[in-house]
Amino acid sequence: MRIAIVGSGGVGGYFGARLAQAGAHVSFLARGAHLAAMRARGLTIESPDGDLHVPEVNATDDPASIGAVDLVFFTVKLYDTEEALTLLPPLLGPDTLVVPFQNGVDTVDRLIAAIGRNHVAGGTAYISAVVAEPGVIRHTARHRLIFGPLHGDAPASLNALDALCRAAGFEGVLSERILVEIWSKFAHLSVFSGMTALTRSPIGVIRRDPELLAMFETALHESIAVARAKQIPLAHNIFERVMASVDTLPPHMKSSMLEDLERGRRIELPWLSGAVVRIGQEVGVPTPVHQLIVRLLRPHLNGNAGAIRSPGAVE
Repeated sequence: MRIAIVGSGGVGGYFGARLAQAGAHVSFLARGAHLAAMRARGLTIESPDGDLHVPEVNATDDPASIGAVDLVFFTVKLYDTEEALTLLPPLLGPDTLVVPFQNGVDTVDRLIAAIGRNHVAGGTAYISAVVAEPGVIRHTARHRLIFGPLHGDAPASLNALDALCRAAGFEGVLSERILVEIWSKFAHLSVFSGMTALTRSPIGVIRRDPELLAMFETALHESIAVARAKQIPLAHNIFERVMASVDTLPPHMKSSMLEDLERGRRIELPWLSGAVVRIGQEVGVPTPVHQLIVRLLRPHLNGNAGAIRSPGAVE
């Protein structure tokens, strides 16, 4: 199977390396120092599930040099989506599927508008991984991909990916309800990202503070209400499931948005809490906690070069 990774950071780099080890023909689209390091030294994964070094990788900044593939992993940061869409045409053959493994809920529609519904599937990822240094991905927790067709039966390429995930040693789930999976993660992540970034604190601090925990729970109810107003059939016990999951997270766990905030990078705020607010306004659902998160984090939207670095992030 030929796979192109558009966005070779923590998510794309980790899963791409594992899939390459399992026998897939994987090409990585990257840029800057990360691309230079991959070309010179390959790609290294540091992981509690086993370290991995792929000494020779096909890494490039030119999609035309890759050509048509079976699957495209669309794993860029949400603020890079529009630019990354322009990279897709050389990668598309008649049956190519592009699967977005991003944090928000808007990318499927943006992909459909750009390349057509027949080339788009749905996906979401659960992983804690960051680029520790150019050419090195540090994975600390979870490695699960969920993917599926937007309509009808799963095509051969998604069935092949399902089998390949097992061979690569991480969990892959071929879902018949991929939009529900995407929104289920979004309901959780929009709150987790917003609250950890707003408080500049890992989840353990929020869990220990009754007022912060109550704020977290209220924001989660808002995200769930927005999804249901959009006619997304979330599980009836989604709130309880999310809170049970939150209870199991290591106390030091941070969101990738907090990681980016601390490193002075751009943050995905408009597509997380910002999207909850925007969609809530469209469907008539009040979202006061998410509105507060957006207002207080807006000054940091485009990053700050003087910010402090911090290890570890969760996607």
